[in-house]
Amino acid sequence: MRQIKLNWIIGFVMTLIFISLLAVRLGVFQKGEVRITGLASISSVPSEGETWMNIFQKDQKIGYVHRLFLKTGEGYRVMESVFMRINTMGMVQDIRFRTVGDLNHHLALSTFDFELQSSLFKFKARGGITGNTLTLYSGPTGIEQKFDLPIEQEISLPAGVIALLANEDLKEGDSRTFHVFDPISMAQRSMKMTVLAEETISVMNQEERAKKLSVDFMGTPQFAWIGKDGTVLREEGALGIRLERTTQKEALRKDTFSESSDLTEAASVLANRSIPNANELKELRVILEGMGTDRLLLDGGRQSFKEKVLTVRKEPVLNLTTEKKREFKGEWTKYLEATPFIQSAHPEIQAKAKEIVSKEDSDVVRTTKLVNWVHQNIQKRPVFSVPNALETLRNRVGDCNEHAVLLAALARASGIPAEIEAGLVYQNGRFYYHAWNVLHLGRWITADAVMGQFPADVTHLRFVRGTESQIDLMQMIGKVRLEILSAF
Repeated sequence: MRQIKLNWIIGFVMTLIFISLLAVRLGVFQKGEVRITGLASISSVPSEGETWMNIFQKDQKIGYVHRLFLKTGEGYRVMESVFMRINTMGMVQDIRFRTVGDLNHHLALSTFDFELQSSLFKFKARGGITGNTLTLYSGPTGIEQKFDLPIEQEISLPAGVIALLANEDLKEGDSRTFHVFDPISMAQRSMKMTVLAEETISVMNQEERAKKLSVDFMGTPQFAWIGKDGTVLREEGALGIRLERTTQKEALRKDTFSESSDLTEAASVLANRSIPNANELKELRVILEGMGTDRLLLDGGRQSFKEKVLTVRKEPVLNLTTEKKREFKGEWTKYLEATPFIQSAHPEIQAKAKEIVSKEDSDVVRTTKLVNWVHQNIQKRPVFSVPNALETLRNRVGDCNEHAVLLAALARASGIPAEIEAGLVYQNGRFYYHAWNVLHLGRWITADAVMGQFPADVTHLRFVRGTESQIDLMQMIGKVRLEILSAF
């Protein structure tokens, strides 16, 4: 097997962790469990307020959160700024998030602006809701792309719903399930919050009574502690990450900052044996335990899953279709369409695709050319951003997510249905979270532009397919137990 640097296999671990951590702040409560279909049933009136919190990874301070909640003539405005210093495979990056959202009097989302900035990338998105449609604009100023996303029901931003806590009478056993939209993942998800017990915790060197809450968000264990005045005092997410309330002065103190421990390494899964020749294997069988399988795509195509055993067989590329032009109808068209992050219809993506492939090429030849071009022309470097095909083409740098969105966009622009898969991949004794592609060439065939593999080797264990489904990997982090049964 061709050996590659581990920091090529970074993917989206920190994105998942951060979404998971933000999810703790989504609680609204009332007696008993209520499945709400909107926010109009909320009767309490939130109060204005400001909060500062330190972000820790185990005992190291790696960032802070600043939140503001203000009343307006139309309802409320929420503002949240986040700074984090992240270590991914030895590379330290400073990450900043900023969200501004306008909510109506029921705390349902009206408009929002979101910005993410790292040392390499900047991502912006803004949007507004009209009826059952969220109109989204993403991309650099002046060349934004517009997309319409269907909204299943009234939604709120993560930073907005928390304001209700100050006016709710929380009792042990109380819970509520509700609906939110997250600008980072562009995903809509339900979440259940439950009051567990009352505890005494230390906050800013003082003992305070707080109600401990559990957060049921796709099986990921998360907790929050709410003070007597309804203020969030502490939050805990995956991999030892927690938030604790502090003062503005302490949050901004530069001498207290440190980078996190290597979060990609911490999220990886130890293998029980080495695989020295992964690219030469025809089949891999592993036992998967420790995580729920809801919403996962473990069975189908080159994978089969039965009684906890996952079998992956390498796909042959011989005897695939050699047609130069295929017609796609119905559900297949979605794998050719542009999305907010896979901008296959953009002129720059279209032009690059035509430069790489020719009309005379078969689908197999087109795919081979596209995989090789992305592998050879995109610098392999861990970044923390929202993966974006157009920005990756312009910047020519990225980790597995950037490679995957760009290959998907170029393939779709070339008339080849393409999607992104995500899960685990083996490297040097461990399985790391990773993203790659699947392309339809008469049947689905995997491809990994980071490794330059077509098809991808059998240590690519698919858990999900599709960009929005990547958030479902949250339930995996820190839970997966894996045992290699056979590899040949």
